[in-house]
Amino acid sequence: MTDNRDRDPRLTPVAPAWRKYLPWIIGAVVLLLLLLMLTRCGDDRAALDPVATDDAAVAPTTETPVMPATNASVGVSGLDAYLAGSDAAPRTFAFERVNFDTGSSTIRPQDRPEIAAVAAVLSRYPNAKIRLYGYADARGSDAANRTLAQARADIVRSALTAAGVDARRIEALSGGETNPVGSNATAGGLAENRRTELVVVQR
Repeated sequence: MTDNRDRDPRLTPVAPAWRKYLPWIIGAVVLLLLLLMLTRCGDDRAALDPVATDDAAVAPTTETPVMPATNASVGVSGLDAYLAGSDAAPRTFAFERVNFDTGSSTIRPQDRPEIAAVAAVLSRYPNAKIRLYGYADARGSDAANRTLAQARADIVRSALTAAGVDARRIEALSGGETNPVGSNATAGGLAENRRTELVVVQR
């Protein structure tokens, strides 16, 4: 006896028409879920990495200090005009000449005139308070660079106080190897990163 279903197509079960679209439907659902997950990851990252503001940048901490936002394109030659004006604090200034030799926290003779000029400006504005951040290039360990950067901030603070600025007006902090202003892949960039910055925190 033969099976009539082999011969009569009316007796053969037919799959519903929507089944041929099932792989496309599943793919679309998976794609939507992936897009939703990626969108949520972006929201979480934004919540974890808020944009730093100038106020947050100079807030003192008990651990590693938060470095000032990189707005140090203003050289210390503009410090006098700033302190004489009415712009709000804080404001970051870059020493234009004070850089350090590799592994050193010694102020070079050619850098002393700029420190003396800053001390003279600060003496004219006795209410101004500043924070000094010392920096290192990226060579060496992070811990060693933090220590070296602190020594650089301390030595500039000592030079300013030796020139007559009240030590209570100056705070010295380490920026380690953070906030590079030059490329750590070139000799010139490394030299630029061995620096000290001055932040006016009170006018």
